[in-house]
Amino acid sequence: MNRVYTQAEWTERAKSVLPGGGFGNFDPGIIIREGKGSRVWDEDGREYVDYLIGSGPMLLGHGNEEVEEAVFEQIPKGMTFFANNAAGIELAEEICRAVACAEQLRYVSTGGEADMYAMRLARAFTGRDKILKFEGGYHGMSAEAQMSLAPTRLVNFPQPVADSAGIPEAVQNDVWAAPFNDIAFLRSFMNEHGSEIAGVIVEPLQRTVPPEPGFLEALREECDRHGIVMIFDEVVTGFRFSYGGAQELYGVTPDVCTLGKVIGGGFPLAAIVGRADIMAHFDKAKVGAEGWLMQLGTLSGNPVASVAGLKTLEILRRPGTYDKLRGIGQTLMDMLSGHLSRAGIAHRIVGDPTLFDVVFTDRDVKDYRGVLAGDAAMLGKFNAVLREKGIFKSPGKLYPSLAITEEDLAMTEAAIEAATAAIAAG
Repeated sequence: MNRVYTQAEWTERAKSVLPGGGFGNFDPGIIIREGKGSRVWDEDGREYVDYLIGSGPMLLGHGNEEVEEAVFEQIPKGMTFFANNAAGIELAEEICRAVACAEQLRYVSTGGEADMYAMRLARAFTGRDKILKFEGGYHGMSAEAQMSLAPTRLVNFPQPVADSAGIPEAVQNDVWAAPFNDIAFLRSFMNEHGSEIAGVIVEPLQRTVPPEPGFLEALREECDRHGIVMIFDEVVTGFRFSYGGAQELYGVTPDVCTLGKVIGGGFPLAAIVGRADIMAHFDKAKVGAEGWLMQLGTLSGNPVASVAGLKTLEILRRPGTYDKLRGIGQTLMDMLSGHLSRAGIAHRIVGDPTLFDVVFTDRDVKDYRGVLAGDAAMLGKFNAVLREKGIFKSPGKLYPSLAITEEDLAMTEAAIEAATAAIAAG
């Protein structure tokens, strides 16, 4: 009989083979054994209500029976081919129907890859080198994306700060950083440097910070005025905010967007989508050798991920699905705000009902520096009590899922009440 290891034992085993004892994603001290519906269990058998949901992909919850059935049907037919497959083509068709900017699509395996290629695509299309991003915006792990992602040293804009070792200074010279939600800075900077910029990449909801009225519209105007490729990073918001993503919800259409997480139904799948004339740079026959952007990947368009994504999108199209998701999220937001307000604790609930968190501050939060100015120690204590009470979430985000039940909500509220009492006590 195989020995059953405790979570502490698994943690010790991990330390010998994994740098930092983990995969680099999450607290390495917790080892998840399984998930079902709205719950996950660790290796000691402790049960949690899951608001991490794999950092977003498991919008339907864990182990959705319809998705599993589609996957089990595909697996005997083949798990990967490195060639076109019907499910991948069908999924591409559905994404192009759903997403406003999507005329054509190219698959990759991760959102970070998609963002990297989107920035490269903007350079190929415009013949320019500069990329503008917004301080605090997350766009994966490429060298460009790791500029001013989470700087602790705040410098004057547009100077970026490298967030990782190993990034050449030459990359820093081709990336500019701007403050999110600052229309005046954006217009002024574009007046001076717009003709140098290949692409602007932005999360339409930056981490959890919503765009202020007019900001995305101003960005669209400036990109049009200066011939810049406008890139929406919708790896998180795509098919979560609405079926057409944040661009549908906010009514602003980019030239290119990146998708991931939800479109793979829990499997590794992401995509770059956009206008056909821009996407043509993936087609050597159309743009020639000089304009061609080489892109390939062993698992791109994987058939198992594609059937899981197709079934997930089919379920999301059903009437009332997004009303239900937003209702769950709004209930959770109201719980947080209600308990914290009654305790007299200064806070802001920042985000959208489909993705949000609390920032402990008495000021409105409109950008990365507003989040950074929040009381991090108080948030850490709040999250620690939530974890003790069986709530599993990211340190800086809460992802509702469609699997959340009334029982889950009651358990969550009890945990919020306990966490509020803990920080009120000092």
